[in-house]
Amino acid sequence: MSDLFSSAGLDRNAPRPLADRMRPTKLSEVVGQDHLVGDDGILTRLIASKSLGSLIFWGPPGTGKTTVARLLAHETDLHFEQISAIFSGVADLKKVFEAARQRRSMGKGTLLFVDEIHRFNRAQLDAFLPVMEDGTITLVGATTENPSFELNAALLSRARVLIFKSLDEEAIRQILERAEEITGKNLPLDEEARNSLVRMADGDGRAALTLAEEVWRSAKPGEVFDAEQLQEIIQRRAPIYDKGQEGHYNLISALHKTIRGSDPDAALYYLARMLDAGEDRLFIARRLVRAAIEDIGLADPQALVVANAAKDAFDFLGSPEGELALAQAAVYLATAPKSNALYTAYKGATRVAKEHGSLMPPKTILNAPTKLMKNIGYGATYRYDHDEPDAFSGQDYWPEKLDRQHFYEPVDRGFEREIRRRLDWWEKLRRERRGESE
Repeated sequence: MSDLFSSAGLDRNAPRPLADRMRPTKLSEVVGQDHLVGDDGILTRLIASKSLGSLIFWGPPGTGKTTVARLLAHETDLHFEQISAIFSGVADLKKVFEAARQRRSMGKGTLLFVDEIHRFNRAQLDAFLPVMEDGTITLVGATTENPSFELNAALLSRARVLIFKSLDEEAIRQILERAEEITGKNLPLDEEARNSLVRMADGDGRAALTLAEEVWRSAKPGEVFDAEQLQEIIQRRAPIYDKGQEGHYNLISALHKTIRGSDPDAALYYLARMLDAGEDRLFIARRLVRAAIEDIGLADPQALVVANAAKDAFDFLGSPEGELALAQAAVYLATAPKSNALYTAYKGATRVAKEHGSLMPPKTILNAPTKLMKNIGYGATYRYDHDEPDAFSGQDYWPEKLDRQHFYEPVDRGFEREIRRRLDWWEKLRRERRGESE
């Protein structure tokens, strides 16, 4: 029945969101994706070659994935069919495939657009393979998640992944200007408020239009909002951030690497991004502790103390006061001298321990609680370091079947500079007491 109304044009007066009314009617109207649909774009080239092939569109929400898929079907004279992986099962797929086969038998191809394709399980994704291979459908799947992790290898080997970029501020401005042209109304915002709305869109064109509609609905005749009023009206849009998905791992990785790279301002920025998006504060605290161990180590032994103290302070204070402790720790770690010498040494020691198995320590340093153990030499020649000159005996503590190893090489930064001096001194004494030359 709805198709009858649509074909008769009776749906034209029905309320439609601005984003739907502004949907581009040709690829040249798509903004922010010139690398795909520009004069020298990938999709432009594919259309010109008349060989589209199956595609996976990967990118953030509101960047034009659905629109481009619909326009591709028009440009290549394919029937456009759209389904959502959230609402479709195997039975739905079978119906879609059968309809596509019937169209093919009559000389008409099908472009099947699957939104949120990463929501399908492995068995459902495998169902696409035969109809992709025999040409029954040209698949265009859209996903906001990294296809390398979310889609199986068999599907990826049969489709080309195209990346949709988050819209930059200039692209968002173009969308807003076009909305003003289509509606015949200027946005009731001063320049600062307009800039603020562009930033709030967070690279999402659909979100920008939704926010614009909210502004128009809220404005009285002749009223113009400033940035503070805009904030009150739309209560800002929640950042795009899925704590269980890629955004979560991207930002925590960025925080860790800015700490490692000694950039406290960037560290604060990524920390603020995660806090603003509602990230688990203890997840952040655990990463700060890890960074203190891996990237600072003994170059500043206090770093681990500070990171642990920040975690305890947040436990004690909660939000929002405790978040300042996390910020303090992030800045401390970013500004601390860096060394991964301990991290590298531990990995080396672990490797040697696994390779050489259960080697016995030298009898010299083994306790001898029984007479038998004393008789066979346990602890026989052990020298108590505190009774030796410089509190250092220089004994060999390594298993007889394993030569002395060197894992820990302190860097010439921070406290490890002092550790390096001590180790060099002890090595000198060790050689002297064994009668070895330099």
